[in-house]
Amino acid sequence: MSPLNLRRELVEKGSRGRIVEVLRRGGRTVQEIATELGLTGNAVRAQLVAMQRDGLVRQAGMQRGATRPSSLFELTAELRTLLSGAYVPLLRQLLEVVAVEESAERFDALMRRAGEGLAETLIAQMPDAPLERRVAAASEILNRELGALTDVDRSGERLVIRGHGCPLAALTDKHPSACHAIEGLLGQLLGTRVHECCDRSAQPRCCFEVYASRRGAGKPPARRAAS
Repeated sequence: MSPLNLRRELVEKGSRGRIVEVLRRGGRTVQEIATELGLTGNAVRAQLVAMQRDGLVRQAGMQRGATRPSSLFELTAELRTLLSGAYVPLLRQLLEVVAVEESAERFDALMRRAGEGLAETLIAQMPDAPLERRVAAASEILNRELGALTDVDRSGERLVIRGHGCPLAALTDKHPSACHAIEGLLGQLLGTRVHECCDRSAQPRCCFEVYASRRGAGKPPARRAAS
């Protein structure tokens, strides 16, 4: 399940969403959650097992009881980050400030460097394989780690990562350099030239052309203007 779909599921008031709402206030035992939500202990326990498996909650120590201690559960840091709505507006405001303070060239270079830096945290997930398999793996990383929905197809001698929508749509309308951050990320992951061809219209879609030659070995050929 993509991060966006998971977030949507958890903010809705199904069983998992209700458990998340309780745990956002602090660690709870199974019985405390069951009491607050009017559920059975077995029902809560089954949900927590599945949520632990999905990396949504973790055991956070023990709480003394009248007869025996009980496990305390809390949300993982990753889920707390996913549930926060503060990141996008704050990031957008930060980009507004940087765009005013820096030249367009410097701003674009900073965005590319940010993408390349992010790639360093993800590169361990890349296989040592031929380019086509590496491009498929990079597409999967975009989907899994950044909430994108992309596929790979071939256009002539190029491989193209195409998105159904854009995970940075809140930024790219005013800051096309956000696309260059992903271009930098993919170039670093793949070790070859990547050229963004994104659609930044009212319904933005990601597009990244991948070239077999090494990075820095020349610019990609110019694309014909749309007729």
